[in-house]
Amino acid sequence: MSRTPTSLLLAGALLSLAACSTPRPLVHGAPAAPGMVVAAPAAEAVPADDNLNAVLWVQKAQEYRALTLQTWRMAAATLDRALADPQWTALLPGEGAELQKPGLKPAVIVDIDETVLDNSPFQARGVLDGTSYKEEDWAAWVAEKQARPVPGALEFARAASARGVTLLYISNRTEQMKADTLENLRAVGFPVADDGVYLGKGMDVPGCTRTGDDKGCRRIKVASHYRVLMQVGDQITDFGQPRSNDNADRDALLSGHDGWIGERWFMLPGPTYGGYESAAVGNAQGLSGEQRRARKRAALEPAR
Repeated sequence: MSRTPTSLLLAGALLSLAACSTPRPLVHGAPAAPGMVVAAPAAEAVPADDNLNAVLWVQKAQEYRALTLQTWRMAAATLDRALADPQWTALLPGEGAELQKPGLKPAVIVDIDETVLDNSPFQARGVLDGTSYKEEDWAAWVAEKQARPVPGALEFARAASARGVTLLYISNRTEQMKADTLENLRAVGFPVADDGVYLGKGMDVPGCTRTGDDKGCRRIKVASHYRVLMQVGDQITDFGQPRSNDNADRDALLSGHDGWIGERWFMLPGPTYGGYESAAVGNAQGLSGEQRRARKRAALEPAR
């Protein structure tokens, strides 16, 4: 009987091992063989978006809902005390405080976006689609009338209305967006006394010169008709107008009236956009996304 050379036996063994170690094609949905290493699918390229965590937090975090409920409930608990004090006003000198009189109808000024209406679905679209803010996209979203109430806002509105307090909606939505906005507010249950309670950006107030998106003139407009018990918003400019949007002036407005926070001024969390971001980049216009991100990183304080 002939003998197979040792070299041939070794070669055959190596070929058998190689055949056993070659991965078999996987059928979709079938489990991998024991011990088989399956390569992970390549990660989908997603552009960086500074708003990802902020929008996710607003839509999914229990902490966000707790904060908005807390703010609105604190405001509701203050209503009776504010109504009982005929000198009580939430307006600043130069923005209507001088016009406040005890006999005026009581009212609360509320911002709309991220204060009574939640626009996080619009923000989520931008994150998922990799798009930046455009006026035409915003106008289209407003026209959809899909915004839902911020948690706690509707309960406050009902409590105020039951006490004869009018809600005044001073918003930087434009005057052209009035019909769609009022329809959205009414559809989700907010009290709308009449179309005049909506005061949008671009409204002319006789004798008052507007500056940018300043809400001061609109506050003055309502001050001679309503005694403003409180203001509720998600930005410091929803309460008063700082001299500029620089951080020093924003700080001065807050520190000069910090006793009003939680009493006459009620702040809601609004991490997805706002004047704070512009202030952090020096209010520079026309920056690319990379340039804005670099300036925001430079504004951080790591304490090291």
